[in-house]
Amino acid sequence: MIMFIKFDFSEKQIIEYFKTAQRDLRLARADEPEVKFFFSYNCLLKLAQAVCARNYLRVKAKVGHHIALLEKCASFLENKEINEVAQAMRDKRNRDFYDGGAIITKKEAEAYYDFIKNLSEQAEKYLFPNKLL
Repeated sequence: MIMFIKFDFSEKQIIEYFKTAQRDLRLARADEPEVKFFFSYNCLLKLAQAVCARNYLRVKAKVGHHIALLEKCASFLENKEINEVAQAMRDKRNRDFYDGGAIITKKEAEAYYDFIKNLSEQAEKYLFPNKLL
């Protein structure tokens, strides 16, 4: 099944995707574990969207498109850990959503947030390699 279409994103669109991911990362600083987790997961998806956009790929809204998006991002960033963390987060989110709730501990939420924060830095370097630090 084809999950992506070629698309010529403008630099402005890629910047906007990244900015929305950064907004979610900022919101993920919350103390409440569920809020930290939710916005960390959203940030992960938006970072993947930005990385794919940089590579002229737009994900199609089909069953499993989130998985394909994250796998493609992991491939572009050469970071297999993305798939592992994304799967764990997706499982946790699905248990919470479909099984009547899952407990997200403060420790888990913090670990996911830290991973996404580091991933955000990696994605920024990938997306904007000529940016002066």
